[in-house]
Amino acid sequence: MKTNRQDPDAYPIALPTLSDEAVVEIRTFIEHVFDQFDIHYAPQVRRFYEDRAEHNMVRPTPPAADDDPPF
Repeated sequence: MKTNRQDPDAYPIALPTLSDEAVVEIRTFIEHVFDQFDIHYAPQVRRFYEDRAEHNMVRPTPPAADDDPPF
């Protein structure tokens, strides 16, 4: 489902109307917080995804080839 990013009713959070300057200041602040979060927690995030990577998944052992069918 695609969401029209320009439609203010497309998102459940009601955001106030802000000046251009306020929007830029808030966005810069959020980017800074995210960058700091990412730097601080990067090893944990990497470990989380690495643990769930397909090459680390445990797969069931296929049954051994049996020359004697069960029936």
